[in-house]
Amino acid sequence: MAHEKNHDYHILNPSLWPLLGAIAGFIMLFGAVLFFHGNGPWILMIGFIGVLYVMFGWWSDTVAENHGGDHTPVVLIGLRYGFILFIMSEIMFFAAWFWSFFKHAMYPMGEMSPIEDSVWPPVGIETFDPWHLPLINTLILLCSGAAATWAHHALVHEENREDMKWGLIIAIALGAIFTVFQAYEYSHAAFGFSGNIYGANFFMATGFHGFHVLIGTIFLFICLMRVLNGHFTAKSHLGFEAAAWYWHFVDVVWLFLFAAVYIWGG
Repeated sequence: MAHEKNHDYHILNPSLWPLLGAIAGFIMLFGAVLFFHGNGPWILMIGFIGVLYVMFGWWSDTVAENHGGDHTPVVLIGLRYGFILFIMSEIMFFAAWFWSFFKHAMYPMGEMSPIEDSVWPPVGIETFDPWHLPLINTLILLCSGAAATWAHHALVHEENREDMKWGLIIAIALGAIFTVFQAYEYSHAAFGFSGNIYGANFFMATGFHGFHVLIGTIFLFICLMRVLNGHFTAKSHLGFEAAAWYWHFVDVVWLFLFAAVYIWGG
């Protein structure tokens, strides 16, 4: 037959999700710019809700493809490689912020530069004590990663869906607590985003990490919903595996942020 499938690859049907995702992402970022200039959070929230809608719809289609048998072993290999490349691109993204922070910390610029370097942190900047709330947040995120690992072990090695469920619940709850504590820390910062290079680097690096924690928490929550609906087996759980990889990546980035920004550069 002319249209009979005689290969292991999945040919995607036409989809509006990439276009809708791009539009929602643009509205969210445009709203963020307006929010930073004191114009209210409403455009930002509309864009964020649009992004969440695209995530839900696109993930739903991907799950349906899996249940329909479209995710053959060849397709699964491609999905794994694609997600690994995505994480590598994220590593390069955070490397840029670390590069900026290290550059300004080791060679702080001042009025007499380059004849005489300035000081770091800049004069008048009161940094956070790393051994209080930042340390607590570090322990919270590490425990969340351990809970995600417990959930993965329960599925793959024991096929214990009850333990997997509770591992995900704990990981999600701890991720949400981390986000709340991070927001509390920001509200008590003795320095602002603008007007000094320390604040700009601090809020960009830790802020983008916090955004990744939020996305990772949503990722794990979707996995929890799928577990409650009977999805995932010991041999078929790529969605959860990708979520666990992403969550551990977020953990590792925070460890470097804690060591470099809070301890070494504070």
